[in-house]
Amino acid sequence: MITKRIIPCLDVKDGRVVKGIQFVGLRDAGDPVELAKFYDSEGADELVFLDISASHEGRKTMVEVVEKVAAELAIPFTVGGGINSLEDMKKILRAGADKVSLNTAAVTNPALIKEGADFFGSQCIVVAIDAKYDEKLSSWRVYTHGGRKATEWEVVSWAKEAIKLGAGEILLTSMDDDGSKDGFNLELTKRVSEAVTVPVIASGGAGNAEHFVQAFKEGKADAALAASIFHYKETSVKEVKTYLKEKGVNVR
Repeated sequence: MITKRIIPCLDVKDGRVVKGIQFVGLRDAGDPVELAKFYDSEGADELVFLDISASHEGRKTMVEVVEKVAAELAIPFTVGGGINSLEDMKKILRAGADKVSLNTAAVTNPALIKEGADFFGSQCIVVAIDAKYDEKLSSWRVYTHGGRKATEWEVVSWAKEAIKLGAGEILLTSMDDDGSKDGFNLELTKRVSEAVTVPVIASGGAGNAEHFVQAFKEGKADAALAASIFHYKETSVKEVKTYLKEKGVNVR
C-alpha cells in the first residue's frame, strides 16, 4: 500500500521563510536552511520551497538559497517560483532540487509542462494550482501570480489538462482556506483527486493532526502540505504521523 506523505512548505520571500493568511499579511517564520535541516531530522517525507514573490516580481528563484537548502536535505525537495523556461528548470535541478513546481508559467505557457516532462520525466514536474471558489462557475477558479490574477480555467479542467501535458503531480492549494487552520478544503481536494491519475498534494488550511486524517480519508489526497502549524511549533511532523498511524492511515 502506498504511504501518505507529510510535506512542510517553505514560502520564501527575500531569503526568509514567511507565512500569511489567504496569501496576504506575511510574517517572518525563520531561516530556510535551518528549517529545512529541522524538518529533515523530524521525519518529513518531502519539502516544498516556493519563492512566493518571484512570478509577481518577474524575478528568478534564488538559486543560492536552493543550493544551501538542498545541501541539508536527504528527502525529496520541490522548488517553485519564477520558473519560466527549460533553462530555469535546469538551474533549479542542478542546484539540488528533485522536482520543479510550475504555477503561473504553466497556465500562461502550457507547452512548458510538456517540454519539462519530455526532458526530465513527468516525475520531475509538479503543477501547482491556486484555487478559489467562484459562484459564477459553481466551482473553483484557477489563479496565477501568487493568487493575484484570475484565469479562465476551472480547477478540474486545468488539472486534467496539466496531466495530459505531462505533469506528474498536482499541488492543490485552496486560497479560501490558506492560513485559516480550519482544515483542508475536502470537497475541492476530493474533486481533483478523483478526476486525475497522478498524486494530489492537499494544501491550505491545516490546523491540527485530525485535518490530515480528513485530507487523506475524505479528500482522497496522496500527500498533505502545511506551513504555519509546523513553523510556529503548534504541532510537529512526528506528532502528526503518530496520530495518523493511530487512525489507520499508512505513513512512513
